[in-house]
Amino acid sequence: MGKQLGFDNTRYIQEQTESILERVERFGNKLYLEFGGKLLYDYHAARVLPGYDPNVKMRLLQKLKGQADILLCIYAGDIERKKIRADFGITYDADALKLIDDLKSWDINVVGVVITRFEEQPSAVLFKNKLERRGINVYTHRYTKGYPTDVDLIVSDEGYGANEYIESDKSLVIVTGPGPGSGKLATSLSQLYHDYRRGIKSGYAKFETFPIWNLPLKHPVNIAYEAATADIGDFNLIDPFHLDAYGAPSVNYNRDVEAFPVLKRILEKITGGESFYRSPTDMGVNRAGFAITDDALVQNAAKHEVLRRYFRYQCEYVMGATGKETVQRVELFLRDFNLEPEYRSVVDPARKAAEQARQTEGRGNDGIYCGAAISLKDGKIITGSNSPMMHAASSLIIHAIKHLAGVPDKIKLLPENITEALSRLKTEILHEKTISLDLEEALVALSISATTNPAAKLAIDKLNELQGCEVHITHIPSPGDNAGLRKLGVNLTSDPAFATNNLFVT
Repeated sequence: MGKQLGFDNTRYIQEQTESILERVERFGNKLYLEFGGKLLYDYHAARVLPGYDPNVKMRLLQKLKGQADILLCIYAGDIERKKIRADFGITYDADALKLIDDLKSWDINVVGVVITRFEEQPSAVLFKNKLERRGINVYTHRYTKGYPTDVDLIVSDEGYGANEYIESDKSLVIVTGPGPGSGKLATSLSQLYHDYRRGIKSGYAKFETFPIWNLPLKHPVNIAYEAATADIGDFNLIDPFHLDAYGAPSVNYNRDVEAFPVLKRILEKITGGESFYRSPTDMGVNRAGFAITDDALVQNAAKHEVLRRYFRYQCEYVMGATGKETVQRVELFLRDFNLEPEYRSVVDPARKAAEQARQTEGRGNDGIYCGAAISLKDGKIITGSNSPMMHAASSLIIHAIKHLAGVPDKIKLLPENITEALSRLKTEILHEKTISLDLEEALVALSISATTNPAAKLAIDKLNELQGCEVHITHIPSPGDNAGLRKLGVNLTSDPAFATNNLFVT
């Protein structure tokens, strides 16, 4: 069964490119374009807009690369507290390094990295040194004096003027960062201030994806965006400035709407004239809604994303990473759509697999029984459970690829000589307490087995077919399981339960 598509990337690139170039021309061929959301690997968009290419923004930039430079912003506080990008499991500073490498692979140059709200934080200084010693231009911007109320101080040599100016000879400067609050807006406005001091009448706009302004406020895609940002308290609303200016409703979100009056005054102070923008929606370049080709499919996908966020926040709550109010907020979204957690097709099978393991004597780790389920592209549900030899995630993936390869159940993919050697390594050499293989370990063992076992070779060749499949586990995955599932590209959720009674898990 082929994947159903609800989004047209080609149309999106065409419409978005035309809109960006129109803005560049309108502002005298110098535009600072703030990129909202992920520049690369935008998996949230891919999940809620089936067919959306996670790297479609880069495809668009490749068309514009002769006219564009890229500035990468990162908030010093995010470096200091080691904030994590969940879809990669890496810190924001590591994500910034990865993004620079990825952009190079797309033949797109980063003119500099801006560390924003820099106050000599030790980790930020270390990050700065690391980049500079690898030949990357690094700029530091401190907190803007007077922000957000004293516009005269903000737009002065003590405010934006105190920031180092970043030279760029391209007509388009993309200002991006690894996440929200990275300082992209302040960097853009600081550049604008310096440009006008130099007689360059540049402009500012936002490359937006969510919320989609021309979808209804309570459309599942826009609610999925609210769910994705529930931990930072973002919420959507009808843009009151747009409604007042044009008499037409459009959807925006609270931070943009709240900041607009001050932002409008700042722009007018910088330019010395009336702002081109009459609403925050005006500032956005957002043509995503025009590329949706199957609204029913997109709505269903977005509801599933709300469920994924619900499970994720529940797990973060029990791990102490978020507050109860975040979970409760997403629970309200579930009620709005009359959704139950079991609406996710892999939830019940995973829980039944755990119960079946419980009823089998001698199963489980530390007396805890774990189940897992995956929905394959054809809708087939495969399950797995933990055992003294294997984590539930390992069992699940091996069962799934055996099914896809047509390998009979009775044929073992991991012969005893390999599992026994691994067991000795873990217990006798590395002095670990358990021999049970997590997914990363199981995949390594499987690749070794494939060198002599034709069945294992057939099965391992099917791993790529798991990308984009839905997976649920009845426990919070271990680091090795989490990393393995992330690399396979599955959409993972888990119940907010621990797989062991131990507090320290490697």
